[in-house]
Amino acid sequence: MAGIKLGKLPDRTPVKVTFNASPALKQALDDYAVLYEVTYGRREPISDLVPAMLAAFLEGDRAFARDRKGAK
Repeated sequence: MAGIKLGKLPDRTPVKVTFNASPALKQALDDYAVLYEVTYGRREPISDLVPAMLAAFLEGDRAFARDRKGAK
């Protein structure tokens, strides 16, 4: 199928990452999950919210993006 605009999709196999959080961070994540539910009318587990939150943080960090682009 030469000539299609969409390239081959990257590997999308999930990778499990585990970390320890302080009690204050855990409470903040719980509070965020409640606010998310109030805002969107849908409860999502913290384990689904955290990857999206981290991705948004990394995408918004311009210094990181410049450094990462320069390293490739």
